[in-house]
Amino acid sequence: MQEKQPHITLEQLKQGSDKVLKQVYEENRAKFLNWARRYHLSEEENIDIYQDAYVIFYDNIMSGKVERFTSSISTYLFGIGKYLIFSQMKKNKKTIRSEFDLALVGEEDEVTASFEMEEQELTTEQSLLQKHFGTLGAKCQELLTLFYYRGFTIQEIMQLENYNSENVVKAAKSRCMKTLRERIKTNAI
Repeated sequence: MQEKQPHITLEQLKQGSDKVLKQVYEENRAKFLNWARRYHLSEEENIDIYQDAYVIFYDNIMSGKVERFTSSISTYLFGIGKYLIFSQMKKNKKTIRSEFDLALVGEEDEVTASFEMEEQELTTEQSLLQKHFGTLGAKCQELLTLFYYRGFTIQEIMQLENYNSENVVKAAKSRCMKTLRERIKTNAI
């Protein structure tokens, strides 16, 4: 069984320790590449995008653009990667699925402050999802992002977020989704 790495802080990243930076890179690479496959880019494009996302991540940390994380380091890194994937898809003239893809990163997210992206028109459903997703607590946002957006399993979320059991994760996810659905439904009526 793999030993769980200690939690990395922004201060550790800013110190530029090769060990810490390598740990972030290695812990997220396989997960990112697995997640990126859903967009049907080539494996080479996915690898290049991860490399570019990591360079942007590194530059944002070292330049002081990131003063704090409102999500996990992984979520921030994946957010950068997501925009790079969409940019590559646009270059390749591929369409972007509307599921959760565009709606999960809120306007106040560090990613949007880090680099410019062309504004995309959201559907009514995406706008409602974005609006109400932002009203959920940080724990709910993180849990739903990990499960639906990044494709983590219940077991992986339990380990990553230090939940007591899989049942606790399932119950929390269910409560978060119920709250989100109710808020969307109330607004849509």
